[in-house]
This record gives sequence, structure tokens and C-alpha cells, in this order.
Amino acid sequence: MASLRTMRLMQLLLGINGALGALNVDFTDQESIKEAASNVADDLMAFYKGDEEGMIPGVLPGPPPDGDYYWWSGAALWSSLLDHRNLTGDTTHDDSTMRGLLWQKGENDFLPKNWTVSMGNDDQAFWALAAILAAETGFKDPADNNTRWVDLAKTVFEHQSNEDRRVSEGECTGVLRWQIFPFNQGYDYISTAANAAYFNLGSRLAYFTNNKTISERAASTYDLLSDIGFVDDKFNVYDGAHVSQCDEINKAQFSYNAALLLQGCAHMYKYTGDEAWKSRMDGLVNRTLELFFPDGVAVEVSCEEGGMCNTDMKFFKGYLHRALGSTARLVPDTADKILPVLMTSAEAAVATCTGGEGGRMCGFAWAAGEFDEASAGAQTSVLSALASVLTQTKGSTPGESSDGSSSNNDSSNSDDSNGNSEAATDEVPPTNLGTRGNINLGIVLGALMAGTVVGI
Repeated sequence: MASLRTMRLMQLLLGINGALGALNVDFTDQESIKEAASNVADDLMAFYKGDEEGMIPGVLPGPPPDGDYYWWSGAALWSSLLDHRNLTGDTTHDDSTMRGLLWQKGENDFLPKNWTVSMGNDDQAFWALAAILAAETGFKDPADNNTRWVDLAKTVFEHQSNEDRRVSEGECTGVLRWQIFPFNQGYDYISTAANAAYFNLGSRLAYFTNNKTISERAASTYDLLSDIGFVDDKFNVYDGAHVSQCDEINKAQFSYNAALLLQGCAHMYKYTGDEAWKSRMDGLVNRTLELFFPDGVAVEVSCEEGGMCNTDMKFFKGYLHRALGSTARLVPDTADKILPVLMTSAEAAVATCTGGEGGRMCGFAWAAGEFDEASAGAQTSVLSALASVLTQTKGSTPGESSDGSSSNNDSSNSDDSNGNSEAATDEVPPTNLGTRGNINLGIVLGALMAGTVVGI
């Protein structure tokens, strides 16, 4: 007999229960999902004040006590909108996205001086991840001809590859520190987030530019995380440890760490063709779905149940959904496993969108089934949940953009000896999955309607 969740999803797919909260969504209709996503994106921008006179472009109001949000969350905002733009074709917020990214790029390194006192390697990397996403999805490069999104991302990766950013001695030698500057609190902490973001950035740069050296640097960081136990043999991904006691691991698990690693492994597998990366990808996907999607709905397990998630943590589900959606498109063989879970989670996410004056602001605790509190983090996460179940993309193929976007041709650094040069040169990041993606989604939806998908 089908479970209650399966029956609810069957009703949704059959159009019986298409209205979830204040958003009218038919999850069998991609156009309906796109329309709902655009509404969520518009409501998200209500939190952003950077286009107003006297306000700082690119960032959400903050940091505390001047507002709720730290600098890195601006990168989460633009990443969610870039993904939304690519998957829906909605260009409404292009000008704000362009201005916001450029305002915070510093000296082309996403290291603006006015954020020095709180600058972590993870913060800088998240902005670089927004830049590589802009390049991957064909978002137009700035008109000054001196800035390309891919170059901004590469500069950050090169800076974080330097020894002065890393632990120089002890059991954790070579691992990226959390904070960049020695005078910052947290400089003595090794953050998995910083290392996972570096690995994710490197894997995508290697794939996008066909650069073997970058792939090797990225791989070495994954190996370090595994060797010191931050990623265990069951693919649990832990928070980190202090430099002086790096064997005393903080075993809190947050979804964005696992998400960054699994998406990175998917890109490494597509770039190298090495089955070891496929094994890691599969292990991380399996454990991530098991741990962070109880009953098929995304939950931030280390903080959500007790209502302890802070402002930063409310952005994590967005990275989780985007990474899994990206992986399903990049490696279609994973779609049958990933998409059913993303679908039920997106359903639950939209059900919380009943708050605010307009009655459609979204909440964070999706498993609770009702709106709790509006925030930019919750809004970006629901936007990403909707985008993650879309199969068609609207962006230009990297290297073939008609509007001056970043090219993926990096002939000065490419190396055809990566072991799978055909995949690296021909299998560009898929900005239009086409028939294969539609077939996979159709099979998955058909199975869901029949109530045969395990775990729902």
C-alpha cells in the first residue's frame, strides 16, 4: 500500500492538490514550476536593499548588529538567482545580479577591504562559486572587457591554493584554514566548509576550463578531508576541528558541506572518467539523501529540530537542493535516485509559503508543514528547491555564448593527459539536458504516480 506521502504526491502530480500555500504549483508542469519560482524570486528581492540610494550593492542588510546577514549570504542570494535564471529563463533580476557581483569583487579577488575583519576562506569561496556559476550558465560577462566571471573564480582558487592560507605543520598540514587573516577569531579552526567550497570550485573550474592542474589541486584537498576523518568511510561529513587538536573532530553535520562535496565529486567524475570519483559521488549522494531528507523533506538536522538554526544556516538547504539538482543533470544516471526526493522536498517547501503581507513568503522548517518565519535564507532555499526539479535550462553553452559570456577554452593551462580528454573537451557543463533529461524525469514521475519509489 502506498504511504501517506506517496498519496499526497500522487494527488499533486494528478493535479488534484495543485495549490500549495499561496503559490499555485502543478509539479507535472514545468511552466507552472517556473512561474512559482519567479514569484518566490520576486519576494526574495524584498530582503535586498542594495539597489536603493545610499545602500551597498551586492549584500543583504548587515552584518549584525546593523542587520541580520553576513557578507557571504550575498553570494548565496546571487547564486540562487543565477540558477533560477538559467533554469527558467527569467532575466528580471539580471541588472541587480550584475551590479551586486561586481560591487563586491574587490581587486578581482572577492576580497573587498571593508570585510577584512570577518573574512573567511569559505566566505570568499562562496562568492567565487557565484562567479563560476555565472560562467557556467552563460551569464553575460561585464562590459568593461577586463573582467570575466571565470577569471574571478580562478583568481580566488589560485589565492586559496597558496601555502599561506593553509596549515603548515602538524597532523592537518596542507588543509585550508577557516579564516584568512591571523588576527581573526577562527584562524586556528579548520572548517570543512572552506575546504569543501575550495574543492567544489576547483572541480568545476577543471571541468569548465579543461585544466588538469586545477583538478589535481582540488583532488588533493578532498583526499586530505578524507585522510583526517572530516569525511568518514560512511560518507558522513563533519564540521571541522581546531588546528592544534585536529583529531578531535566537531561531528556536527550541515547539509551544505555534503552538498559541496557531492557536486564536486560529480564534476571530477565527468572530467576524469575515474570510477573512484563516481564511487565517492554515489556514497555522498546516498548518505546525504538518507541523513538530510528524512521522509523525503530537507531538514537541517544539526539545528532544525530544536529551533536552533541561525541566520546563516537557513541558507544551507538552498545549496543542498542546487547541488543535488546539478548532479542529477550532470550525471543523469543519478536522476532516478535524486529527483523523487527533490520533488517531495520541493512540495513541502512550497507548502510553507503562506507568510508575509502578500501571504506567500516562505518558511524554513519545511517538515513542519507550515510557515514559521520569513528570511532571505528560507526564501533562497525554496527558490532553489523549485529550480532543482526543473530539467530544462535556458543559459548559453559555455564557450558558445552570443553575448560575450565567459568561454570555457583555457588553452594556456589545459592538459589533454587528464585521462579522459574527450570527456573534458566535449562534455561541457550541460546547460540544456534535452531529451535524456526529459526521459529520466518522466520515468521518475511515472514511478511516483504508481507509488513504487522507495522512501516516499
